[in-house]
Amino acid sequence: MTPRFAAPDTRAVPVRLIPQDGFDDWLDRQDDPVRDWVTANAFTGKAGQVLRVPGPDLGLARVLMGWGRRKDRQRTRFLAARAAEALPPGTYALEGELTANEAEEAALGWLLAGYAFTRYKANGREAPMLRAPRGVDAARVEAIAAGECLTRDLINTPAADMGPGELEAAIRDLGERFGAKVVTTTGDALQDANFPLIHTVGRAAARAPRLVELTWGDEGPALTLVGKGVCFDTGGLNLKPGGSMALMKKDMGGAATVLGLAQMIMASGMRLRLRVLVPAVENAVSGDAFRPGDVLTARDGTTVEINNTDAEGRLVLADALALAVEDAPPDLLVCMATLTGAARVAVGPDLAPFYTDDDALAMALAHAGTRVRDPLWRMPLHRPYEKMIEPAIADLDNAPSGGFAGSITAALFLDRFVRDRARFVHFDIYGWQPSAAPARPKGGAGQGARAIFDALPGVLDL
Repeated sequence: MTPRFAAPDTRAVPVRLIPQDGFDDWLDRQDDPVRDWVTANAFTGKAGQVLRVPGPDLGLARVLMGWGRRKDRQRTRFLAARAAEALPPGTYALEGELTANEAEEAALGWLLAGYAFTRYKANGREAPMLRAPRGVDAARVEAIAAGECLTRDLINTPAADMGPGELEAAIRDLGERFGAKVVTTTGDALQDANFPLIHTVGRAAARAPRLVELTWGDEGPALTLVGKGVCFDTGGLNLKPGGSMALMKKDMGGAATVLGLAQMIMASGMRLRLRVLVPAVENAVSGDAFRPGDVLTARDGTTVEINNTDAEGRLVLADALALAVEDAPPDLLVCMATLTGAARVAVGPDLAPFYTDDDALAMALAHAGTRVRDPLWRMPLHRPYEKMIEPAIADLDNAPSGGFAGSITAALFLDRFVRDRARFVHFDIYGWQPSAAPARPKGGAGQGARAIFDALPGVLDL
């Protein structure tokens, strides 16, 4: 889908946002028919309430939207999307006392409320349109919404139709739309090009592994995005139980999220040099699968002892990160991955934990996440834990025993391949909305991309 606002001059039904605090004063100022209608329908301004108000001809004259109390708006993102989800087709315009941030969030939430994954089943609902609120940069919000919808579509697509080849095709399509260059290294050519970990993880699958590289822009600071593209994860020879495989189509959520972010960047025309690296593989089981106990050598010469073949995401990312900092390291390097269950235990499905040693970068991301309501949480790159990822017979252990600090040790593992050569941040995301919420249906979800997009101008001095 391509989220769009209605034209600015389109006739629109007003949607008045009514805070619950001060509701009685507002009601006293209304004429008798409106007051009676509101009272008869038990409308109180409670968060999420939507009341259609008829005109003299019984047509829809306006809409009242419960804006709740301040604490309700803090707890519920995209509250205005409740109206978009409840109203019939037509064009609407938001009215009310909104800060600039609230207006942008309300506008974005309205666009995202129209999202539906329709590849296999038609949605059957025509989404209502919104005129962009005054002061909102409509093109920017549309770019953000389109990027998020791309991420959702990629994650929601089952692995049968979203293998390494299909993920490459999606990247090529994105590149073609924005004039970017896309280069792919596939199958045994990965060995020749010195991407041994990507090749080893993906060689057991019938669908060939690959590294896909997209580049765009020829001036400004250099930004590299690396996204984990494990299109399906069986766990390899350390086979996952069936229940744990149910959502493994989303194990390419890191790749999907950086591609959504790349779309936001290119559509907005940011003045930077963008590079996207996606190691796209399927972790399968066959006679050629890599084994527990194997010792592998990464692109940069680091040796890795394999203690669990189900910890494969960090392996394919290692080769991509090593490439990212070769020759001329970028001004900012961002890694996105659905990497560990430990991250979900630590912060749940809604927060996106991130790791960086750069305090200024961490603060900029945290502030952006709060501003755009894309919740993040900084986690510690606790160096004393590095001994946990240092086995006896190799440089690194891909799955240290003990069960403690799994997300932290995974981040420390990845950090070894960057070696302080670039400003680096790693996100251990979930990539999935477990239950429906305003503007966020159950299914694939981007995390962290909107915060990064908002922070980039300051971080890269654009």
